[in-house]
Amino acid sequence: MSINKRQQAPPKQLSSEQELREFVEASHQVVQEPLPKTHAVRIAVCSDIHDNIWKLERALPGMNQADLLIFCGDFCAPFTLTQMAQGFKGPVHAVLGNNDGDQRLLLQMAEKAGNVTLYGQIAEIEIGGAHIVVNHYPEIARGLAAGGSYDVVCYGHDHTLHQEKIGKTLLINPGEIMGRFGRSTYVIFDALTQAVDVFEVA
Repeated sequence: MSINKRQQAPPKQLSSEQELREFVEASHQVVQEPLPKTHAVRIAVCSDIHDNIWKLERALPGMNQADLLIFCGDFCAPFTLTQMAQGFKGPVHAVLGNNDGDQRLLLQMAEKAGNVTLYGQIAEIEIGGAHIVVNHYPEIARGLAAGGSYDVVCYGHDHTLHQEKIGKTLLINPGEIMGRFGRSTYVIFDALTQAVDVFEVA
């Protein structure tokens, strides 16, 4: 797996679609994930673990029903990334959140894991016929969805489960693994049909 080491702080204000697009282009590289096309590609999305490794442990068996895992930021400690990498059988694509402080060690753990691609603020992935972009922040994600350039936009940060269609783009917040606000959730969606299933972690 590749590791994108380019880091860029999120802009305080992105006032236009062009500024959003320039931010994306400056912050990432597109990864094309080669998965077998023998079946529909299912993608798990989770966010905001905040070191609740006990909830993560209970979530991983269900997330392993997917072909690929997207993480929308806020592991917190690098050992949480390692647990995710060891517990998920397929490739993991992750962006950094505002609470991911030890970015150097996170990058080292991602490289050691072998199945994790760790980005800076933006991940752009092409898989199963879907063009997906991932960012931690709701305001950036909504702007990217409104631009209409992507099939799916994933985000986290506010710990709130949410999904909606903005034009042709599916906007997803999988909620939080942490469970700070009572519910611990993740989603799995079909890359082709965009059908979304929500799962609650006990």
